[in-house]
Amino acid sequence: MTIGTSGVIFVSTEKPSVESGGKLHTFCHAVPGMWHVMGVTLSAAGSMKWFAEKIGTEVSDYSANQQVNSIYQQIDAQAAEVVPGCEGLIFLPYLTGERTPYPDPSARGVFFGLTNRHGKSHMARAVMEGVAFSLKDCMNLVSNMNIRVKRVMVSGGGAKSIIWKRIVADILEKDLITLNTTEGPAFGAAILGFVGAKVYRDVPTACKSMIKEVAVTRANYDNFGIYRKLYSIYANLYPALSPLFKEL
Repeated sequence: MTIGTSGVIFVSTEKPSVESGGKLHTFCHAVPGMWHVMGVTLSAAGSMKWFAEKIGTEVSDYSANQQVNSIYQQIDAQAAEVVPGCEGLIFLPYLTGERTPYPDPSARGVFFGLTNRHGKSHMARAVMEGVAFSLKDCMNLVSNMNIRVKRVMVSGGGAKSIIWKRIVADILEKDLITLNTTEGPAFGAAILGFVGAKVYRDVPTACKSMIKEVAVTRANYDNFGIYRKLYSIYANLYPALSPLFKEL
């Protein structure tokens, strides 16, 4: 799983497997004899970047990396203060349309359930939960293909957030493994390069040598119930709003 500008569920398989509705992508893997299935939500960390720049902070100068990091740390702290489910606030992360499971350029972002008791902290956590729900959409499609996901390794900028990883783990109901790099795609390309340069004899050998597990975020069973209820509402929002997205 990558929680970058977009969010990606990438599952390797030993044989080709195609999602019946065409909502997931099936490709030849870079590893010989392997295949992969992929689902993508277009605005994952991109949704958080939008929130940070437009809603979550008054700071307008994003030139210094240290300042940017402190902004996201502040948002994390605010989100951590809010109970799971955000007191009924749900975010649809369709800020740039959507890809999986809805290939719809007309889809739009939505805060659903806003009341006067909700503040920026609720909205920050709702963004994190909404992205996690979208990733769950992808994971459910994988499960419906009878592909068993044993382990979830997470990378990308969103993987730097402890609270966001906890939310994703609870919503997916799976532990998340953090590796020795948050730059998953580039690191994977480096691994393939080492194999191509004959530094390692094959990809499994290179992975065993280069990839290290540094932390595990455990899914919290106590939060499964609230997120299952909230996800059932989330899953009904796009079908209900889709005609209005197109009209808008």
